[in-house]
Amino acid sequence: MSIDDKIADLKARSASAEAGGGEERVRKQHAAGKLTARERIRLLLDEGSFQEMDKLVRHDCVDFGMDKNRPYGDGVVSGYGTVDGRTVFVFAQDFTVFGGSLSAANAAKIVKVMDLALKAGAPIVGLNDSGGARIQEGVASLAGYADIFLRNVLASGVVPQISAVMGPCAGGAVYSPAITDFIIMVEGRSHMFITGPDVIKAVTHEEVTMEELGGAETHNALSGVAHFAAPGEEQALELIRELLSFMPSNNMEDPPLKSASDPWDRECLELDKAVPDDPYLSYDIRTIIRPVVDDGCFLEVQSEYARNIVVGFGRLAGRPVGVVANQPEHLAGALDINASDKGARFVRFCDAFNIPLVTFEDVPGFLPGVAQEHGGIIRHGAKLLYAFAEATVPKLTVITRKSYGGAYCVMASKHIRADVNFAYPQAEIAVMGPEGAVNIVYKRELDKARDSARAREEKIREFREKLANPYVACEKGFLDEVIEPRFTRIKLIAALRMLENKRDKNPPRKHGNIPL
Repeated sequence: MSIDDKIADLKARSASAEAGGGEERVRKQHAAGKLTARERIRLLLDEGSFQEMDKLVRHDCVDFGMDKNRPYGDGVVSGYGTVDGRTVFVFAQDFTVFGGSLSAANAAKIVKVMDLALKAGAPIVGLNDSGGARIQEGVASLAGYADIFLRNVLASGVVPQISAVMGPCAGGAVYSPAITDFIIMVEGRSHMFITGPDVIKAVTHEEVTMEELGGAETHNALSGVAHFAAPGEEQALELIRELLSFMPSNNMEDPPLKSASDPWDRECLELDKAVPDDPYLSYDIRTIIRPVVDDGCFLEVQSEYARNIVVGFGRLAGRPVGVVANQPEHLAGALDINASDKGARFVRFCDAFNIPLVTFEDVPGFLPGVAQEHGGIIRHGAKLLYAFAEATVPKLTVITRKSYGGAYCVMASKHIRADVNFAYPQAEIAVMGPEGAVNIVYKRELDKARDSARAREEKIREFREKLANPYVACEKGFLDEVIEPRFTRIKLIAALRMLENKRDKNPPRKHGNIPL
């Protein structure tokens, strides 16, 4: 056999692998509004950069007639390429081949690129579109899942991991995305659940559609499992590229700097009026965040879940930062169970990957109520406290208005190692709001007063003047400066530059025990 013949044979095998499940199944994939695995990879990576691995892998299962159907690639496309010139490892499940089901050979391909990503110090992107474990292979397919889960855990906090759910993702398959840093779902196409509607109906007699049970809206707004919902696959893949632009390739690097045309010393005049004079009026905290970050660009994470806290990525003078902010528009910005979990996980991600944290604080406290207490608000609130206290990245805090009680301590206060703490002149920092404080401190006096309502108003005014302001905290050194709101951007960028070479560390230990 000549070299020409051998090259022709190689090309034929390669073409067979690239054909996936064949023209008919590719047509069905497109008819369902879905791209193929290879089309997705081409959109995700820089043009021409994809280097495929294990293209000619085939399964070795002989049961149930499987030995007569051994396509190349075995239902997953894997390899590496670049995004904005930086190396990224990727695997994309191919629904046109055995429904993208996971086999031992299929899992080994995924494990190989995950192991290489750890060695190379590069992000891992998984594009999920699979019917689940390959039933014909029995426990071997389950072992494949466990092998992947282990790599997800070992890679956590070492290299960024992003999952895009482009189709079904059910049963044990959901736990790999769940361990990764961010999950993106496609509206109307993606579904994630442990057990499907039919099993639920049989066991609990509940009737629910796939979309209601595990669709993009459900996991973005109700469960908090997902972080983003994209209207289509192209937008989901573009979102992955944008997310990666804020992250370093691994935990030993700093986030990538971007040239900034937005002047660092730009004043934000609109911020002087952004916070209402009336402390009972709400406002959108994003009207403070967007003017402060470069070019007003803020990538919000989990925007539909736990809306009383806002988290996301922005840049200050070209440097990526993670933003955590109470949202007065929802629950007055109070911290509840879901907000605490959402904030804690985001803070820990930023800390793991050397992304400075900027906190905008307007919080009346933790949300009261029997449901919150019985649901474990103490434990969940402690997660946010733990995350902020544990973080060693530069931490900057701006108190825009209210900062009461334990929530003052939790939201990146000076006492849990925040580096620079600012406050606006209208900031109220106290154990509790003036109304509640007066009811407790002056209860007997007010009960005896001839005009208790008038006396109460006077005491509230007195309390606000004496304690509910930023200057008591300033006198004690708990705040570094009270600033005019228009200078927020300038002050934050100056502080970030000062902290550029910050070095801080936690005591030697295997790991802490966060109150999960």
